[in-house]
Order: sequence, then structure tokens, then C-alpha cells
Amino acid sequence: MILADNRERVRFIKFAVVGALGSVVDLGVMNLLTRLFHMALVPAGSISFVCAVTNNFIGNRYWTYPDSRSRPLMHQLGMFFLVNAIGIGIRIPILHYLEPPLAGFFESMAHLSRVTADALAKNATLIFAIGVVMLWNFFVNRYWTYNDID
Repeated sequence: MILADNRERVRFIKFAVVGALGSVVDLGVMNLLTRLFHMALVPAGSISFVCAVTNNFIGNRYWTYPDSRSRPLMHQLGMFFLVNAIGIGIRIPILHYLEPPLAGFFESMAHLSRVTADALAKNATLIFAIGVVMLWNFFVNRYWTYNDID
């Protein structure tokens, strides 16, 4: 297994830390857009995703994979964004299909107001999508975008 190698475990942990910071950006932007500008989750989550991906590319290029410099910056950024574009293709159906039943669940089972249930559902849905897409992103980026390291 890839994570049996100590260097890969350290890279995965760094990738996860960068991803956690990206998740804070993602959740913050999504909440800002949905609460202040009343955007729906899918467009707000798509904009927040681009903000998080930009954050994550910088963190991964300079901290997780500092020894990955055989490709020019813009080429590697293009590769990273392509992987993440596929990631958003995974993410959007999750955001679209998981949020409504979660909102109904929080409203009926937890006896919360519709506004509170909607906010919880948006955040829970986004957190779940972030976790799924993080696994995709790590493995594909490690073996394609950052495959120029040992």
C-alpha cells in the first residue's frame, strides 16, 4: 500500500492539512455566498471550490511536494486544476442530491427550524463531498501531477 512508506504517509498528512485549510476556505466562502447573497448550494459550492483549489495548489506545490519542480508552474497548475475539475464533477451530484434529504432529516428528526436545518444540511453535505473528493485528489495528483518525485 502507498501509505506504508513513511514518506508517503508524511505527504498524505501534509496533503490532508492543506486540504483542511482549503476546507475552511471552502466552507467559509460557501456560507458567505449562501447566507449573505442567498445563492443556491451548487453555484456557491462551485465558487468556493475554485477558491479552495487555488489555496490547495499553493500549499501542495510549496509544502507537500516542494521537490516537484520538473514542470513549469502553469503546466503543473493546469494539471492540478484538471484533476480538480473532475473532482467537481464528483462533488456537484453529491451537493445536489444529498442536501435535500439531509435538510428534511434535520428538520423532522432533530426538530429544528427550516433555516437551521438548511444551514446544517448545506454544511454536512459539503463536508461529506470534501472528504470524498479529497481521496480522489490525493491519489490522482500524487501519481500524475506530482509524479516527478520519489
